[in-house]
Amino acid sequence: MQPLILIDVDGVLNIYPRRASQLGTPWIDAKCRVAGWSLRVTLNPDHGPMLLALAEKHDAQLVWATTWERDANREISPLVGLPTDLPVIGVERDRQMLGSPVPGVMRKVPYVADYVGGRPFVWFDDDLSPRDGEYLADHAGPHCLITVDDWDGLTLADIEQADEWLTELAGGAR
Repeated sequence: MQPLILIDVDGVLNIYPRRASQLGTPWIDAKCRVAGWSLRVTLNPDHGPMLLALAEKHDAQLVWATTWERDANREISPLVGLPTDLPVIGVERDRQMLGSPVPGVMRKVPYVADYVGGRPFVWFDDDLSPRDGEYLADHAGPHCLITVDDWDGLTLADIEQADEWLTELAGGAR
């Protein structure tokens, strides 16, 4: 089965602006619209090529797993160099304030488990917990959860961790 690479936006691609100035990488500030709201984002245009290269190397599919839902394709993809037609896992963004449909796990986790349908996946998110991993172990296929530091955003080390896991998944053939 083709592996999936799931991508969150806030804390992974969009980081705290005052931190970006300390990282010395080509971070950009932009205004985006999500769910009718105007938001300021701080993004690194190198992230798109990094994710595309990882997906190509492992014949994996990139998928948004974010409360930005379809807005990520319109607002974030062009700024970081990703395609504007990536699949999106619906996480019922409008109901987010009601909490998780499964107590004790992050709101997106049950939707991710349903979406992946047993396919192997890597998930870059800044808000994953051990309980989320336990739920996914019981309700999803093989997976690698990469908890991204929301102050640094996606790093080369995060990409390398995903690459190692995807290589092991393929039996080391890559």
